[in-house]
Amino acid sequence: MPVRIRLQRHGKKGKPFYWVVAADSRAKRDGKFLEKLGIYNPNTNPATIELDVDSSVRWMQNGAQPTDTARAILSYKGVLLKHHLMGGVAKGALTEEQVEEKFKAWLDEKEAAIQAKKDGLSKADAEARAKALEAEKEANEKRIAAAAPVEEEVAEEAPAEESAEAAATEEAPAEETVAEAEEAPAAEEASKEEE
Repeated sequence: MPVRIRLQRHGKKGKPFYWVVAADSRAKRDGKFLEKLGIYNPNTNPATIELDVDSSVRWMQNGAQPTDTARAILSYKGVLLKHHLMGGVAKGALTEEQVEEKFKAWLDEKEAAIQAKKDGLSKADAEARAKALEAEKEANEKRIAAAAPVEEEVAEEAPAEESAEAAATEEAPAEETVAEAEEAPAAEEASKEEE
C-alpha cells in the first residue's frame, strides 16, 4: 500500500484550510486517511502550520512520500531535517542526543526568523495606518479650507441682506413717525374744536 503525505482540503469556498494527512495514494483527496499529522492555514500571514514532527518522521522512515506542497510544509517545519539526522543515527554517525540538540538549535533559529517576519509585518501595518491617518487629516484640512471661503461669502452676503432688512425696518418707523406727526396736529385741532 503506497502511502502519501498530502493535504486534505477543508474550509469554505475562497477560504481553504488544510489537514496534513498520511493517506493511501489511491484514496480520494478528501477521503479516507491513515493519520492526521497536522494543519495548514494559508489564510493568515504568515501561514499557520501545526505539525506533529515525530509522527511525520516515523511515516517518512516507513516509506511515505510527500507531495510537492506537503514536502515544502514538512521542510518548513524541519521534518525533512530531522528525517535526515535520524538517518545518521541509523548509520551510527550521530546519537539521539546530538540529533535533538541540532534539531532544537535549528528550531530556535527558525522561530527567531518567523518572529522577525511577524515584527516586520506589524511595523509595516503600523506605518501604513499612520500614513492613512496623515492622508485623512490632510484631506480634512483641504475640505475645511475649501469650505471656509464659501462660509465667508455667505457671511458677507448675510450682512448685506441684514443691512437691507435693517434699512427697511428703519424706513418703516420713519414713515410711522411722519404719519403720527400728521395725525398729531389733526388730533390737536379736533381737541380744540371740542372745547
